[in-house]
Amino acid sequence: MPLIAHSNLPSFDRLKQQGETILSSDKAKHQDIRGLHIGLLNMMPDAALEATERQFFRLVGHSNQISQFYMHPFSLPSIDRGAVAKEHLQKHYKTFEEIKSHGLDALIISGANVTQPDLKLAPFYKELKEVVNWSYENVTSTLCSCLATHAVLEFKYGQKRLPVGQKHWGVFPHKVVNRTHPLVKGVNTRFDVPHSRFNEISIDQFAEAGVSVLAESSIGAHLAVSEDLFRLVFFQGHPEYDSISLLKEYKREISLFLENNKLGYPPTPSNYLSEQNIAILNEFQTKLLSKKATLKDFPESLILKTLDNTWHDSANAVINNWVGCVYQTTNENIAKPFMSGIDPTDPLNIKPVSYTHLTLPTNREV
Repeated sequence: MPLIAHSNLPSFDRLKQQGETILSSDKAKHQDIRGLHIGLLNMMPDAALEATERQFFRLVGHSNQISQFYMHPFSLPSIDRGAVAKEHLQKHYKTFEEIKSHGLDALIISGANVTQPDLKLAPFYKELKEVVNWSYENVTSTLCSCLATHAVLEFKYGQKRLPVGQKHWGVFPHKVVNRTHPLVKGVNTRFDVPHSRFNEISIDQFAEAGVSVLAESSIGAHLAVSEDLFRLVFFQGHPEYDSISLLKEYKREISLFLENNKLGYPPTPSNYLSEQNIAILNEFQTKLLSKKATLKDFPESLILKTLDNTWHDSANAVINNWVGCVYQTTNENIAKPFMSGIDPTDPLNIKPVSYTHLTLPTNREV
């Protein structure tokens, strides 16, 4: 959260010059410090529905221990659900109409499980487009995760995702490439992020769309922002993942292999497991293929004890920055996206100044 320059201490000006967020006393007095209302559009399949809730709720909750957050989950009717998931949604989720009626300060949109390459064929595509169009006009900032990023880049910017060949799956090192943006203030200049995807929006595609990449890796961009530098935030990775998430995905891939041997036995996620854990999983593979073990013998509990999480602290820092920026720009009236005086084309007031419209002085006599 920002510091308040409540005196003429020179360090306040120095910090502001260095890019730190410093509020004047006058602006602080007019800033409404209330609980933030954050929506979660959960598009994940039934098996991951509640885990996704917990992952994003935890990420928001851990980001700031002073602020209060009201989380509002909802989903889309076009997503096919089983009986248990339907009951969960009916009991605990709101409809999109209720979300629109209540209003939000910020919105998070999860990824989704889509098997076909053409996103327009996804049953929820039109509904997702409607949600994003509404949020862009009525919500201070919308954070898109993985497939949601791909869908928004397609219908809003005309950039279709591209297949990457071999699946990007594992934990990958990233570097911050724009160190001045408020979303990466205080974030390690190098940090890890889990990925699990067959497709991507390339760095060149982000650039063509006018979207600014803030962090990238050898497998492409992870963190980016829309042309206004805040109203849409894009993740291609999964910083919300729990330590065990990739291990559970690996177990699911083994299950799919057992159902269809043509798929081939899955490789382990990259840069995620220790040599000891890989040895344990290789031994399990040998026993499984020789019929000396079943999937019930998968050594999850043994491996979980030594799994490292190398991404959660940086994820918390980014989300904390995001929440802070929402606080500094959202309107006291939840029905309005920005407080009075905020420029929607530059909500954070960080765009470079353009001099093309100015008339410069001249020494010539007229």
